[in-house]
Amino acid sequence: MKKIFKRKPQPNYTELADTDLVELSKRDQEAFGALYERYVKKIYSYIYYRTSNSHDAEDLTSRVFFRAMSHIEHYVDKGLPFQAWLYRIAHNLVANWHRDKSRRKIIPLDEFVMGSLKTDAPEDTAEANEERERLLSAIRRLPTDRQQLLYLKFVDHKSNAEIGEILGRSEGAIKSLYHRTLTALRDELERQSTEEVEQPAQNPRRKRKILP
Repeated sequence: MKKIFKRKPQPNYTELADTDLVELSKRDQEAFGALYERYVKKIYSYIYYRTSNSHDAEDLTSRVFFRAMSHIEHYVDKGLPFQAWLYRIAHNLVANWHRDKSRRKIIPLDEFVMGSLKTDAPEDTAEANEERERLLSAIRRLPTDRQQLLYLKFVDHKSNAEIGEILGRSEGAIKSLYHRTLTALRDELERQSTEEVEQPAQNPRRKRKILP
């Protein structure tokens, strides 16, 4: 009598949790492929916002997942989401990219700001645009690490613990940085508002001086 051997059914990777996929990925490349599909868009978006260059963003994204796949067997669960590890790799690669290229790090937060100030009322469009430009101007004056914190906090909705893992800082340090960032933004916006109020009063005096 012939023995019939049944193959073990293939797991549905899309339904598995990250922790299960990570363990499977240590011996199964298809499982890692599922992790790739799950996070490639987020990692690309993060890198693009830090490079403003689609070609370099694509290249760096590929390098992130290649490095992750090469080191997946050494991954240690520290109680944070697996994607925080991917963001950490991306953060380091982008930092090296800027260092090698000697380029100024710019995070174009226009899209996230536009979304936060979006309004459907036509009469509010001009006011909303003015607020958006004022906020963008204030954000661009912030140091790079604070711009990056805002992106991770408001675009990717990361927790302080996750941001700390990505930036290589403690959760307490991130909380402090976040507080200082909001304070700096508030002060800058107040300074802009003060200048706008004082400007109309100064212009008439200048005009009177040049009149015959």
